[in-house]
Amino acid sequence: MSGFEWLFLKGLGFGLVLAAPVGPIGVLAVRRSLADGFLPGVTGGLGTATADALYAAVAAFGLTAVSAFLVAQQDVMRILGGAFLVWLGVAAIRRGATQAASVAGRRAEGLVGIYLSTFALTVANPATILTFLALFAGLGVVQASAGAGTWASSVLVVGVFLGSLLWWVFLCGAVSLVRTRVTPKAMVWINRVSGVVLAGFGAAALFGFL
Repeated sequence: MSGFEWLFLKGLGFGLVLAAPVGPIGVLAVRRSLADGFLPGVTGGLGTATADALYAAVAAFGLTAVSAFLVAQQDVMRILGGAFLVWLGVAAIRRGATQAASVAGRRAEGLVGIYLSTFALTVANPATILTFLALFAGLGVVQASAGAGTWASSVLVVGVFLGSLLWWVFLCGAVSLVRTRVTPKAMVWINRVSGVVLAGFGAAALFGFL
């Protein structure tokens, strides 16, 4: 197995490991998959995978000016992300069972919004760059100062993107399998509980800043 193949597999593993822990994005993915189906759920996962790949690229290609700027702005981004999570939580609590069961007509036009909102939520945590920097330093990844470094970094970033996306496809697919067994009454409670959890994550981010 070549060095590039090993880098790809390591990137794939990093993407999986970083995406798997339970957090607000995971709660959103589960709720969307239950309420709206597989496609809206995995579309949000695609937004997260894109953001993960973006931060992985900043770290792998040695874009120190970009990473320094984003980390310096992390307080502002944390406030915006926290406020958005609170808003999403309140919206989920207020959402009724009839809304959860009749989204097919507006699903297509909502996918872009789902992708962009989840991408923005993931990007609102610039500290992810520091995680990638530590992981890549441990790998001894060559930063993009020569042709070989460019290819190595690109392969690593692609691996991170696909690893993250693979997790969301698995999670949303598994949740979608039990979607037909969820009753409208149960969906109301799922919306309420997930809304409280999302709002809690948002409040934690806001109070953590204060």
